[in-house]
Amino acid sequence: MLSCFARPDALRQALRLGSQWSGLGARDEQQPPPGDWRTWLLMGGRGSGKTRAGAEWVHAMARGARVPLRIALVAETLADAREVMIDGVSGIWRIARFGRPQFEITRRRLVWPNGSVAQLFSSEDPDSLRGPQFDLAWCDELAKWKHAQETWDMLQFGLRLGDMPRQVVTTTPRAIPLVRTLIKDAGTVVTRLSTEGNRANLAAGFIETMEKRYGGTRLGRQELGGELIEDREDALWSRDMLERLRIRTHGPLGRIVVAVDPPAAERAKDSCCGIVVAGLEATGRAVVLADLSVANASPSAWGNAVVRAFRKYQADRVVAEVNQGGDMVSAILRSVDEMLPVTTVHARRGKYLRAEPVAALYEQGRVAHAGDFAALEDQMCDFGPDGLSGGTSPDRLDALVWALTSLVLGGQGEPRVRGI
Repeated sequence: MLSCFARPDALRQALRLGSQWSGLGARDEQQPPPGDWRTWLLMGGRGSGKTRAGAEWVHAMARGARVPLRIALVAETLADAREVMIDGVSGIWRIARFGRPQFEITRRRLVWPNGSVAQLFSSEDPDSLRGPQFDLAWCDELAKWKHAQETWDMLQFGLRLGDMPRQVVTTTPRAIPLVRTLIKDAGTVVTRLSTEGNRANLAAGFIETMEKRYGGTRLGRQELGGELIEDREDALWSRDMLERLRIRTHGPLGRIVVAVDPPAAERAKDSCCGIVVAGLEATGRAVVLADLSVANASPSAWGNAVVRAFRKYQADRVVAEVNQGGDMVSAILRSVDEMLPVTTVHARRGKYLRAEPVAALYEQGRVAHAGDFAALEDQMCDFGPDGLSGGTSPDRLDALVWALTSLVLGGQGEPRVRGI
């Protein structure tokens, strides 16, 4: 198949002719860069306009092609691909003012009037990218992909049509190995976008509220400024360590627990309930299976989330911290399932002291992650002696510590443990 364009600078021309995006308030950093790049990496904060830039690029290229193009749309999950890349406020179907493609839901693809086709893929299934071949690709939130490296590798093998195969990556920055590798690649052009730069398209007062809460913190620099924040030097975990311990499959699990770190009552309105599932292989290695933490959930909602996790993974026991809730935590879980096997634990040491022996298990290779748990791993790599750099609660990390303490350490250092 011939490429639709023979010159690198034709990308800008196609963008102008395809959608007139530049005349509708597009910022310079949202425009495709000139040159012979293979990857355009847009790292931006929340609401910075990176998704809109990706959608406009795909639509302009597909609509302006002289011959039909094959395009891959890859997201963390198929639901994300549909809800964000296609039907979201800044998705392709929404922003297409002319030549809007038809969305064939059952075939998971967009079809433009000129025959160009964009197919949806998920990072949960890297093998689905074996076989298909493409002219272009758009990868959204790559730093959150569950099997980032494998999915990326499969996509690269398929990106082989036309004279100039290209891909756009739109993501909130996280210092995972793949993102760092892309930044160093000679074929990558990096564009950074900030939330502040898109102020005109955000709700009044949003930026002021976020800056008041997160301004100057590592989390704010990443989520608002679009900065790539490296691991803390004094953190107990590093991303390189976690990447070495990531697995696709695991052996039979003899014991599985669901650990819960309930939110404190005084911060329940704006909080997260940490829920982590982990199991123990016959070799003694612990495997983290899922981070199912829920944000801003009522007691009933997080109680139901715990029970769903217990049933989905056929767990043997729920381990719940009761420092913040006391008997209320037990009552909430019992109200959902009165037969739920629960062990309550009471923290008698600080979070850092409890986390240290668990971090040692990672250093010894006695823990593996069966997937990429972005939010959990962000907390792990930002947790030092003074807690998280942003001052927020390490809720997901607390749940992880309780799960692995229960499975591997046998509650060492936390003797106040009782069953229900």
